[in-house]
Amino acid sequence: MTISIGRDQGISSPALVPAERDLVRDHGGAELTIGLINNMPDPALKATERQFMKLLQAAAGPRRIRFHCFSLPSVKRSPEAKWHVESEYSDLADLRRRRFDGLIVTGAEPVAPELDQEPYWRDLTELIDWARTNTRSAIWSCLAAHAAVLHLDGIQRRRLPAKCHGIFDCDAVTSDPLTRAAPLPLKVSHSRLNEIAESDLAQAGYQVLTRSALAGVDIFVRQYASRFVFFQGHPEYDALSLQREYLRDIGRYLARERENYPHLPMSYFDAATEEKLARFEKQARHQRHPALANELPSLNLRADIAAGSAAAALFRNWLQYLGAEADASALVRQV
Repeated sequence: MTISIGRDQGISSPALVPAERDLVRDHGGAELTIGLINNMPDPALKATERQFMKLLQAAAGPRRIRFHCFSLPSVKRSPEAKWHVESEYSDLADLRRRRFDGLIVTGAEPVAPELDQEPYWRDLTELIDWARTNTRSAIWSCLAAHAAVLHLDGIQRRRLPAKCHGIFDCDAVTSDPLTRAAPLPLKVSHSRLNEIAESDLAQAGYQVLTRSALAGVDIFVRQYASRFVFFQGHPEYDALSLQREYLRDIGRYLARERENYPHLPMSYFDAATEEKLARFEKQARHQRHPALANELPSLNLRADIAAGSAAAALFRNWLQYLGAEADASALVRQV
């Protein structure tokens, strides 16, 4: 599928707009406007755009989707990534000039000891407050989910003893339109150093939808004027996302940019690859040098990881919810 880049009338900065033969399949449904606030680190910036575009393309059905990318200006960027954001993304000020049906907000790379000390904290909390009353639903992913519950209810995330990294089976806790017809268990990628405890969420009035025996809470929700949906994991990740992160962390270890050698992602590589990577780890600990990255073995994933299978159902249901809300609003205006 193709995505064309154009300028939406009334928006001064570029907006990512679906190609006519793809997302624009207008058979009578109301148009939906979706914003992506992409705060992911520079190496994942473009991959994140592609992943969410593909999800919305697959989930759009008969509706017309207008998709706009933004990024918090306070997220530190390399010159190349900054140029991409400035030339291809809409200005964040434009977000407040119109009503968005849905908003997707990604995490960002932490650079401060505490969330409320991050350089983008003020921008992010202002966005959270705006989204409560100016969207029909908003998705908060990974660090953005942690930041939102901290800002809204003072819920502190907890540091994990080891990184939660891999693909985990997540089971439905309760029936909800968001998980309707989703393949259970949901196979969801998680990649984080912290978690929100389920007991803290329950005490504050959040509803947990899915959880993993190994990774803990997966999806949880709370209703404001907007329905807030929180992902601790990354259902949008494609099959190679965790591999890219793992290889990045190995490179950082070899370059002495991190102290500890990264753990293998759980339930991700096949058995033969895990054995080869274990041997490479021993070599890396004894010959720690950036050039050693050239000797990394070939990597094969497990045949049953099914990365992204959960996201297709989740986003289809999310767009159906947004569409039903939009249709209801249109009927009210006609009365």
